[in-house]
Amino acid sequence: MPNFVMSYLGSTVTPGEAGNQFWALIYVLIIFTGVSVAVIAMNWIERKALAHFQVRLGPMRVGPHGLLQPFADALKLMLKEDIIPAAADQFVFWVAPLIGLLAAFTVYTVIPFGPSQAVSDMNIGILFMLGVSSLGVLGIVVAGWASNSHYPLIGALRSSAQMVSYEVAMGLAVVSAVLMTSMNEKGTGTLSMIGIVQAQQQQGVWFIFKFFPLGFIAFVIFSIAMIAETNRAPFDMAEAESELTAGYHTEYSGLRWSLFMLAEYAAMIAVSSIAVTLWLGGWMRPFANLLHAPAWDFIFSLFPGLTFGSLAAIAFVGVTRMPAHSFFKIQRIGLAVFAALLGFIALLLLAIAIVGRSADASLAARFNEGIDYVYWFVLKVAVFMYLFIWYRATWPRYRFDQLMRIGWKVLLPISLGVLVVTAIVGVIVS
Repeated sequence: MPNFVMSYLGSTVTPGEAGNQFWALIYVLIIFTGVSVAVIAMNWIERKALAHFQVRLGPMRVGPHGLLQPFADALKLMLKEDIIPAAADQFVFWVAPLIGLLAAFTVYTVIPFGPSQAVSDMNIGILFMLGVSSLGVLGIVVAGWASNSHYPLIGALRSSAQMVSYEVAMGLAVVSAVLMTSMNEKGTGTLSMIGIVQAQQQQGVWFIFKFFPLGFIAFVIFSIAMIAETNRAPFDMAEAESELTAGYHTEYSGLRWSLFMLAEYAAMIAVSSIAVTLWLGGWMRPFANLLHAPAWDFIFSLFPGLTFGSLAAIAFVGVTRMPAHSFFKIQRIGLAVFAALLGFIALLLLAIAIVGRSADASLAARFNEGIDYVYWFVLKVAVFMYLFIWYRATWPRYRFDQLMRIGWKVLLPISLGVLVVTAIVGVIVS
């Protein structure tokens, strides 16, 4: 094997820090593929979850329990006619979806899924994240303007005002978390995303519980602001169907419309990842400092395999509950194959956990450790993604004046007060 491939395998830093462009590219491809697959899964899960909230079945026809429905939708969108309005600025109209998509995916450059499971560890990771994520509003504004239509333009203006307004409170909440990293012996903080997680590990507490309730309030402010930032219900004023049809992307169709949806879901996963990194210990498992004996490490390393095993068991139960009718034969076979695949992954993960804990080879142990890091990080992000669906099914849409009042008259003063009090408490404690 070439040296640039093998030299990084024993490294404990990110590919960016190691200067290994090959592995940095591999990480980028893995993240892009993983996020794209997560968006597909999220599309199906959201439909099924909303259906269960409303006591109905959701997608059922395409594949077992509608599992292939997202792929059918993707195929439909790719084959659908792509229309550009005659009076639109064609180049800008074409570029607008790409701006939002690139902004959403670029944030993942600094998101750490583990101590070395990131593309790069920038010493200004927080600033990079805030700067790049704020560029998403440009794609929305440009899309509304380039369409040369009144409704998309109004939707774009609403969305830009909303996103800019909530970015202020979000930024102050992030600064509160950054201040907490300086509560150590040296009294020095960090803007590195990996450094923030390591600070929580060293201090023995997730920042959501730091200086309680200050950390919790900052976390809640960020959680509310990130819903508004991604234009999700109940803050989806940019897509108020009763007034603006579909908002800023009304004139888009086919593949370009799907890029907006991909950017929206990718941004949802990105902001959830940031919240997990700043307040919920990132890749750290629960009680990492309290339960740190080898036996506990082994028990927690079994969780990935047990999770997939539970999903396989649920799928197998679904197979047995399907009606014994010829119309359901293909559905039953498909779900059984899916359950078997989940079961195979579960057995593989359990085998890796056992071998990784008993093997003397450091590479096998590091691989098992990496799986644990990614599992706990993804599990925490999955909770946030479920909450996005829950909010959509529960709360009615706010009026625009209510939305702006919450951003400027409620969240901004509270976040500013939390920042000041956190600084004071930090100085007193240190």
